[in-house]
Amino acid sequence: MESILSVKNLQVVFSGFKALKGVDLEVGDREIVTIIGPNGAGKSTLLDAIVSKSPVAAGNVYFQGKDITNKNPYDIARMGIGRKFQNPNVYNELTVFENILLALKGTHGILNSITAKLTKTKKDKIIDVLDRIGLLGDAGTIVSSLSHGQKQWVEIGMVIAQDPSVVLLDEPTAGMTPEETHATGEIIKTLARDHTVVAIEHDMEFVKQIAERIIVLHQGAKLAEGSVEEIQSNPKVVEVYLGREKIDDAA
Repeated sequence: MESILSVKNLQVVFSGFKALKGVDLEVGDREIVTIIGPNGAGKSTLLDAIVSKSPVAAGNVYFQGKDITNKNPYDIARMGIGRKFQNPNVYNELTVFENILLALKGTHGILNSITAKLTKTKKDKIIDVLDRIGLLGDAGTIVSSLSHGQKQWVEIGMVIAQDPSVVLLDEPTAGMTPEETHATGEIIKTLARDHTVVAIEHDMEFVKQIAERIIVLHQGAKLAEGSVEEIQSNPKVVEVYLGREKIDDAA
Protein backbone atom coordinates (compact mmCIF):
# COMPACT_ATOMS: atom_id res chain seq x y z
CA MET A 1 0.00 0.00 0.00
CA GLU A 2 1.40 3.39 -1.02
CA SER A 3 1.67 5.93 1.79
CA ILE A 4 -0.19 9.23 1.60
CA LEU A 5 1.48 10.40 4.83
CA SER A 6 5.00 9.34 5.76
CA VAL A 7 7.12 10.28 8.78
CA LYS A 8 10.81 9.36 8.75
CA ASN A 9 13.03 9.35 11.86
CA LEU A 10 11.10 12.28 13.35
CA GLN A 11 12.69 14.04 16.29
CA VAL A 12 11.23 16.89 18.34
CA VAL A 13 13.19 18.55 21.14
CA PHE A 14 11.84 20.93 23.79
CA SER A 15 14.55 22.76 25.81
CA GLY A 16 16.86 19.78 25.57
CA PHE A 17 14.12 17.20 26.25
CA LYS A 18 13.60 14.75 23.39
CA ALA A 19 9.82 14.51 23.03
CA LEU A 20 10.12 12.36 19.90
CA LYS A 21 13.16 10.14 19.42
CA GLY A 22 13.17 9.13 15.78
CA VAL A 23 9.58 8.05 15.08
CA ASP A 24 8.60 6.44 11.76
CA LEU A 25 5.01 6.38 10.52
CA GLU A 26 3.43 5.23 7.26
CA VAL A 27 -0.28 5.81 6.57
CA GLY A 28 -2.04 4.59 3.45
CA ASP A 29 -4.81 6.27 1.50
CA ARG A 30 -8.19 6.01 3.30
CA GLU A 31 -6.70 3.99 6.11
CA ILE A 32 -7.65 4.42 9.79
CA VAL A 33 -4.61 4.39 12.08
CA THR A 34 -4.89 4.93 15.83
CA ILE A 35 -2.02 6.03 18.06
CA ILE A 36 -2.06 4.95 21.69
CA GLY A 37 0.38 5.13 24.59
CA PRO A 38 0.79 6.37 28.16
CA ASN A 39 0.55 10.07 28.96
CA GLY A 40 3.74 11.80 27.87
CA ALA A 41 4.47 9.23 25.17
CA GLY A 42 4.61 11.91 22.46
CA LYS A 43 1.26 11.27 20.76
CA SER A 44 0.04 14.87 20.45
CA THR A 45 3.59 16.03 19.74
CA LEU A 46 3.66 13.71 16.72
CA LEU A 47 0.49 15.28 15.28
CA ASP A 48 1.82 18.76 16.13
CA ALA A 49 5.05 18.01 14.25
CA ILE A 50 3.17 16.79 11.18
CA VAL A 51 1.30 20.12 10.89
CA SER A 52 4.29 22.26 12.04
CA LYS A 53 2.73 23.27 15.34
CA SER A 54 5.89 21.85 16.95
CA PRO A 55 9.19 22.33 15.07
CA VAL A 56 10.93 19.22 13.79
CA ALA A 57 14.54 19.01 14.99
CA ALA A 58 15.47 16.13 12.69
CA GLY A 59 13.76 13.76 10.29
CA ASN A 60 11.12 14.44 7.66
CA VAL A 61 7.37 14.55 7.06
CA TYR A 62 6.12 13.66 3.58
CA PHE A 63 2.59 14.22 2.29
CA GLN A 64 1.68 12.70 -1.08
CA GLY A 65 5.41 12.27 -1.69
CA LYS A 66 6.28 15.93 -0.99
CA ASP A 67 8.53 16.99 1.87
CA ILE A 68 6.41 19.27 4.12
CA THR A 69 8.76 19.29 7.13
CA ASN A 70 8.41 22.56 9.09
CA LYS A 71 6.39 24.22 6.33
CA ASN A 72 3.91 26.95 7.26
CA PRO A 73 0.91 25.37 9.10
CA TYR A 74 -1.52 27.28 6.88
CA ASP A 75 0.15 25.90 3.76
CA ILE A 76 0.01 22.36 5.17
CA ALA A 77 -3.71 22.74 5.86
CA ARG A 78 -4.26 24.12 2.36
CA MET A 79 -2.39 21.16 0.86
CA GLY A 80 -4.85 18.75 2.45
CA ILE A 81 -4.07 17.86 6.07
CA GLY A 82 -6.83 18.75 8.55
CA ARG A 83 -6.28 18.71 12.31
CA LYS A 84 -8.78 18.53 15.17
CA PHE A 85 -7.41 19.33 18.60
CA GLN A 86 -8.49 17.88 21.97
CA ASN A 87 -10.93 20.65 22.89
CA PRO A 88 -13.70 21.72 20.51
CA ASN A 89 -12.75 24.91 18.67
CA VAL A 90 -16.14 26.07 17.43
CA TYR A 91 -18.18 29.27 17.14
CA ASN A 92 -20.56 28.83 20.08
CA GLU A 93 -22.88 31.75 19.25
CA LEU A 94 -23.46 30.64 15.65
CA THR A 95 -25.60 27.79 14.38
CA VAL A 96 -24.29 24.39 13.42
CA PHE A 97 -24.96 25.25 9.75
CA GLU A 98 -23.03 28.53 10.03
CA ASN A 99 -20.04 26.79 11.65
CA ILE A 100 -19.76 24.40 8.71
CA LEU A 101 -20.26 27.29 6.26
CA LEU A 102 -17.34 29.17 7.81
CA ALA A 103 -15.11 26.14 7.46
CA LEU A 104 -15.81 25.47 3.78
CA LYS A 105 -12.70 25.39 1.62
CA GLY A 106 -12.22 28.74 -0.05
CA THR A 107 -14.35 30.64 2.48
CA HIS A 108 -12.73 33.72 4.00
CA GLY A 109 -13.90 35.87 6.91
CA ILE A 110 -16.89 35.40 9.23
CA LEU A 111 -18.96 38.35 7.98
CA ASN A 112 -18.26 37.68 4.30
CA SER A 113 -19.03 34.00 4.70
CA ILE A 114 -22.40 34.53 6.37
CA THR A 115 -23.57 37.49 4.27
CA ALA A 116 -22.38 36.18 0.91
CA LYS A 117 -24.90 34.52 -1.37
CA LEU A 118 -25.08 30.83 -0.59
CA THR A 119 -24.72 28.86 -3.80
CA LYS A 120 -26.47 25.54 -4.31
CA THR A 121 -23.08 23.83 -4.43
CA LYS A 122 -22.10 25.22 -1.02
CA LYS A 123 -25.48 24.42 0.50
CA ASP A 124 -25.34 20.84 -0.80
CA LYS A 125 -21.81 20.48 0.58
CA ILE A 126 -22.90 21.69 4.03
CA ILE A 127 -25.89 19.34 4.04
CA ASP A 128 -23.62 16.44 3.11
CA VAL A 129 -21.20 17.27 5.94
CA LEU A 130 -24.04 17.64 8.47
CA ASP A 131 -25.46 14.31 7.39
CA ARG A 132 -22.09 12.60 7.82
CA ILE A 133 -21.63 13.92 11.36
CA GLY A 134 -25.20 13.11 12.36
CA LEU A 135 -26.31 16.71 12.91
CA LEU A 136 -28.51 17.38 9.89
CA GLY A 137 -31.53 17.73 12.18
CA ASP A 138 -29.65 20.28 14.29
CA ALA A 139 -28.52 22.54 11.43
CA GLY A 140 -30.30 25.59 12.88
CA THR A 141 -29.28 24.95 16.50
CA ILE A 142 -26.96 27.40 18.25
CA VAL A 143 -23.77 25.49 19.01
CA SER A 144 -23.59 26.65 22.65
CA SER A 145 -26.75 24.63 23.38
CA LEU A 146 -25.29 21.37 22.08
CA SER A 147 -23.80 18.62 24.25
CA HIS A 148 -20.02 18.33 24.54
CA GLY A 149 -20.03 15.35 22.19
CA GLN A 150 -22.10 17.17 19.58
CA LYS A 151 -19.67 20.10 19.69
CA GLN A 152 -16.87 17.63 18.95
CA TRP A 153 -18.86 16.43 15.93
CA VAL A 154 -19.31 20.03 14.74
CA GLU A 155 -15.54 20.48 14.78
CA ILE A 156 -15.00 17.21 12.95
CA GLY A 157 -17.48 18.55 10.39
CA MET A 158 -15.53 21.80 10.16
CA VAL A 159 -12.36 19.83 9.42
CA ILE A 160 -13.88 17.68 6.69
CA ALA A 161 -15.63 20.71 5.14
CA GLN A 162 -12.13 21.79 4.09
CA ASP A 163 -11.81 18.62 1.95
CA PRO A 164 -8.57 17.33 3.49
CA SER A 165 -7.03 14.13 2.23
CA VAL A 166 -5.78 13.35 5.75
CA VAL A 167 -7.70 14.03 8.97
CA LEU A 168 -5.73 14.12 12.24
CA LEU A 169 -7.88 13.67 15.35
CA ASP A 170 -6.51 14.27 18.85
CA GLU A 171 -8.64 12.37 21.39
CA PRO A 172 -11.92 12.89 19.49
CA THR A 173 -14.00 11.15 22.21
CA ALA A 174 -12.59 12.98 25.25
CA GLY A 175 -15.41 13.81 27.68
CA MET A 176 -18.06 11.94 25.70
CA THR A 177 -20.73 9.60 27.00
CA PRO A 178 -20.42 5.93 25.95
CA GLU A 179 -23.23 6.48 23.44
CA GLU A 180 -21.53 9.52 21.93
CA THR A 181 -18.22 7.67 21.84
CA HIS A 182 -19.74 4.81 19.85
CA ALA A 183 -21.49 7.25 17.49
CA THR A 184 -18.16 9.03 16.95
CA GLY A 185 -16.60 5.72 15.95
CA GLU A 186 -19.30 5.22 13.33
CA ILE A 187 -18.74 8.78 12.03
CA ILE A 188 -15.01 8.14 11.70
CA LYS A 189 -15.57 4.88 9.84
CA THR A 190 -17.74 6.73 7.30
CA LEU A 191 -15.06 9.44 6.98
CA ALA A 192 -12.56 6.80 5.90
CA ARG A 193 -14.51 6.27 2.68
CA ASP A 194 -13.09 9.60 1.47
CA HIS A 195 -10.33 10.52 3.92
CA THR A 196 -7.30 9.02 5.61
CA VAL A 197 -7.75 9.18 9.40
CA VAL A 198 -5.06 9.24 12.08
CA ALA A 199 -6.54 9.34 15.60
CA ILE A 200 -4.98 9.58 19.05
CA GLU A 201 -7.17 7.80 21.57
CA HIS A 202 -7.16 6.45 25.13
CA ASP A 203 -10.41 4.47 25.11
CA MET A 204 -9.47 0.96 24.00
CA GLU A 205 -13.05 -0.04 23.23
CA PHE A 206 -13.20 2.88 20.81
CA VAL A 207 -9.82 1.93 19.35
CA LYS A 208 -11.09 -1.61 18.75
CA GLN A 209 -14.19 -0.15 17.08
CA ILE A 210 -12.33 1.89 14.45
CA ALA A 211 -8.68 0.80 14.17
CA GLU A 212 -7.31 -0.94 11.12
CA ARG A 213 -3.81 -0.54 12.53
CA ILE A 214 -2.51 0.60 15.92
CA ILE A 215 0.78 2.33 16.70
CA VAL A 216 1.97 2.39 20.31
CA LEU A 217 4.27 5.19 21.44
CA HIS A 218 6.28 5.07 24.67
CA GLN A 219 8.67 7.73 25.92
CA GLY A 220 8.86 9.41 22.51
CA ALA A 221 9.55 6.27 20.49
CA LYS A 222 7.50 3.66 18.66
CA LEU A 223 7.08 0.63 20.91
CA ALA A 224 4.91 -1.55 18.68
CA GLU A 225 2.68 -1.56 15.60
CA GLY A 226 0.02 -3.98 14.39
CA SER A 227 -3.61 -5.05 14.44
CA VAL A 228 -5.80 -4.86 17.54
CA GLU A 229 -5.12 -8.53 18.25
CA GLU A 230 -1.36 -8.16 17.78
CA ILE A 231 -1.18 -5.13 20.07
CA GLN A 232 -3.30 -6.70 22.80
CA SER A 233 -1.09 -9.77 22.87
CA ASN A 234 2.24 -7.93 22.62
CA PRO A 235 4.13 -8.48 25.92
CA LYS A 236 5.93 -5.13 25.71
CA VAL A 237 2.68 -3.24 25.23
CA VAL A 238 0.96 -5.10 28.06
CA GLU A 239 3.87 -4.32 30.35
CA VAL A 240 4.20 -0.58 29.72
CA TYR A 241 0.65 0.37 28.80
CA LEU A 242 -2.27 -2.01 28.79
CA GLY A 243 -1.15 -3.92 31.87
CA ARG A 244 -1.22 -0.82 34.04
CA GLU A 245 -4.90 -0.20 33.69
CA LYS A 246 -8.15 -1.73 32.61
CA ILE A 247 -8.06 -2.47 28.94
CA ASP A 248 -11.34 -0.64 28.36
CA ASP A 249 -10.13 2.72 29.63
CA ALA A 250 -6.36 2.74 29.36
CA ALA A 251 -4.87 6.19 29.71
